[in-house]
Amino acid sequence: MILTLLSAQAAAAQTALSGAEFDRYTQGKTLFYGFDGQVYGVERYLPNRRVIWSFLDGQCKEGIWYEREDQICFLYEDRPDPQCWVFTQSGGGLIAQFEGNPEATELYEASDLGEDMVCLGPEVGV
Repeated sequence: MILTLLSAQAAAAQTALSGAEFDRYTQGKTLFYGFDGQVYGVERYLPNRRVIWSFLDGQCKEGIWYEREDQICFLYEDRPDPQCWVFTQSGGGLIAQFEGNPEATELYEASDLGEDMVCLGPEVGV
């Protein structure tokens, strides 16, 4: 597994992507994200700013994203509160910093994982 890493200080020096730049980069892609050298999750970017997120556990959540100031915010079907990130781009891909806070979670676009995004169907029972 190869994770693209960049220090928080270097990420802070980058300019935040606008909504249009983020859309151009992500549209039609499925991107895996890493955190602290481990796979964190995967997101598929669909037309009209729609997304599907998974922690690679087979459970997928549909959502949308929108631009708010210099952040890209995500609303998912199971959460009423937006999850906002500042996205920058390095030579190795995207870097996402939660709410633009250098002390908060920072995710990195990961590559060469040999993983697929798997979404299991809804649980059906009696």
